[in-house]
Amino acid sequence: MSKAYPSNLTHAQYEFLSDMIPEPKSGGRPREVEMREVLNAIFYVLVEGVRWRGLPGNFPLWQTVYTYFRNWRKDGTWLKIHDSLREWTRIEQQRHANPSEAIIDSQSRLVRDYELLPETSETFIYLAMIRIMVRRLA
Repeated sequence: MSKAYPSNLTHAQYEFLSDMIPEPKSGGRPREVEMREVLNAIFYVLVEGVRWRGLPGNFPLWQTVYTYFRNWRKDGTWLKIHDSLREWTRIEQQRHANPSEAIIDSQSRLVRDYELLPETSETFIYLAMIRIMVRRLA
């Protein structure tokens, strides 16, 4: 278990997200890392703005964390989680499940970085929204 960081998921928040994390692929090696620690490391990168290689040593290896982040970006896991949480948040607030408009702050670092790495920056924007919704729902 890693040191307590402000970006870490609470037990309730992790339980809320855990059902949406893909199962390990059949026939491969069993997972050797805890998914909660991988998610905490990903949220640490998001919140603290560090590079992957700058992850503190009490998280899983940065290569492992980045591989999960990248694979989930490629297979659409982050988008699925985001869309599910958005729908649940809106229903909880007694609003229509699908929003008609969205506003993004153009001064945000995430938006400015979009020009350099569009896929990664877009995923971090989804992650930021996922983090907000999980805190609200869990």
